[in-house]
This record gives sequence, C-alpha cells and structure tokens, in this order.
Amino acid sequence: MITADSSVWIDYLKGAYTTQSQLLDNVLNDSSKEFVLLDVVLMEVLRGYRFEHEWQLANRLLSRLSVQTAGGEKTARSAAALYRQLRKTGITVRSPIDLLVGSWCIESGCALIHNDRDFAPMQPLGLQAFALD
Repeated sequence: MITADSSVWIDYLKGAYTTQSQLLDNVLNDSSKEFVLLDVVLMEVLRGYRFEHEWQLANRLLSRLSVQTAGGEKTARSAAALYRQLRKTGITVRSPIDLLVGSWCIESGCALIHNDRDFAPMQPLGLQAFALD
C-alpha cells in the first residue's frame, strides 16, 4: 500500500515535474500498486485552491481515489508519542498533520511518497519512504 503527502500532490496537480511527482504518476498509472489517499491530505490539498474551477478539477480527480481516515484515537496517541520521541532527540516536527500521516503510515505499513523534511526523522522509527524498485 502506498500514499502520498500533500507536498507531492501539490506539485503533481500543478504540473511541476519532481522526482516525487513522477513517482506518484507512476504509482497512479500502475494497477498492480494499491494507492490510498489520506483524508487529512485530501483536506490539505483542496484547501489551497483560490479559484473555483481549479478546486472543482482537483476535487473531481481526487474523488476517484480510495480515501482512508488517518485520524482516530489510536493514531492521535501514536502521533503524540512520535512527536515526543522526536523532541527528545532535538527534532521538532512542524506540522501536526505530518505527524498523523507519518504515524498512520507506520501503523499501517504504508509506504509514503513525500517531499517534506518533517518525514525524514520518522524513517528510522519505521516510516517507509516509497521509491521505485
């Protein structure tokens, strides 16, 4: 199972070519890969549109994907514990949503495509960053 962070979706939807947006495109076009969109990522991506027609287009595209709930009590507690664990080592994750996404991915064994420095310190703690084999 694979998911992508909003940092990748934003580039992908605006047509910016990055390694991560290309990975996302490859995964979305490979029916052998199970892709899920997290609800908090959906919210992050859609909230950024100023123009209605752009919002409608992105909403239509994202509506085709399977959406999973990243929240809930278990994930909230795991995200708080992850934050505390990283803080003890001097690392502060800037985004609570990144903590939820990272915790959900660790709990679910889901690989994450991202372009966000907040996820790098989570990798030694079990977060799988997705890369093509």
